[in-house]
Amino acid sequence: MSKRCPLSRCSFVVKDQRVRKDPTGGDIVQYALLIYEKPGAYEPFSDEERRAISAEYLVIGKDPRVVGGAKLKPVETATTVRVQDGQTLVTDGPFADTKEVFGGYYVFEAPDLDAALEIAARIPAARLGGAVEVRPVV
Repeated sequence: MSKRCPLSRCSFVVKDQRVRKDPTGGDIVQYALLIYEKPGAYEPFSDEERRAISAEYLVIGKDPRVVGGAKLKPVETATTVRVQDGQTLVTDGPFADTKEVFGGYYVFEAPDLDAALEIAARIPAARLGGAVEVRPVV
């Protein structure tokens, strides 16, 4: 079904919220694990230590409950778009200066929030000064 956003001139599609079932009949919910990294957090580590941290991300990405995800290019490559008074304003760089930058994400299927939190706690950024936001996907 197509609906119109009250804040925009363009329409968007709203999908039926169908929840998949696991083999035991329980609901499977998708969670977005949004990874925020502390800039420079990996600089103090040796190349070998950085490879070990990268390997942790790869192991999480291979978990069969992870159905998508990506690492983003550095925040310096970002372009920010704002619309003010009908004018589109485009600027290079991130939206605002922050202590953490959005570095990537996983989409994770789980029967409950606790399972998603367990995976989120394993994401290296969470222990290296960053954070992982866990949010259900509509």
